[in-house]
Amino acid sequence: MADYRLLGISGSLRAASYNTLLLHEAARLFNPAEFMLGNLRLPLFDEDLEAAHGIPEPVQRLADQILAADAVVIAGPEYNKSITGVLKNALDWVSRTKANPWADKPVAIVSATAGRAGGELTQTALRLCLVPFRPRIVPGPEVLVGQAQAQFDPDGRLNNDINREALAGLMTALKAEIGH
Repeated sequence: MADYRLLGISGSLRAASYNTLLLHEAARLFNPAEFMLGNLRLPLFDEDLEAAHGIPEPVQRLADQILAADAVVIAGPEYNKSITGVLKNALDWVSRTKANPWADKPVAIVSATAGRAGGELTQTALRLCLVPFRPRIVPGPEVLVGQAQAQFDPDGRLNNDINREALAGLMTALKAEIGH
């Protein structure tokens, strides 16, 4: 039986996403935990849609997953020096749900990118986007997987000791944050 419920949110919808691989690696290192992946295939945020039909069911499901999780790991690539549109859209939609599921929630942020910096700017932008929701963002160690195409083995595991050790340290810090 899993000790914790860990939610992974990938800011990439790509089937072979390095960020989704990174989330699975995070869950493996966080273990034991019931791991679930949030679905960001949501309609574009539109107040007219909300007024006419209420909160879309997939949005409410994501909000409920956040609320039910003991901790959340968010992974995202860097698109044009910031977070992806699908991740921002999800944050905007979830902010419209009745409860604030992010309030006091332990959250870890990781990123994997094709570039050298590994997503440093996307992590900074994501932290700014999360501030109004008041989660407890674990400050580090930072997990910035640059040149991601060369950082995973054929089984989807991190093959770089520096990245693996940083991710293990972040998952230990995230687990310690639960219940504080």
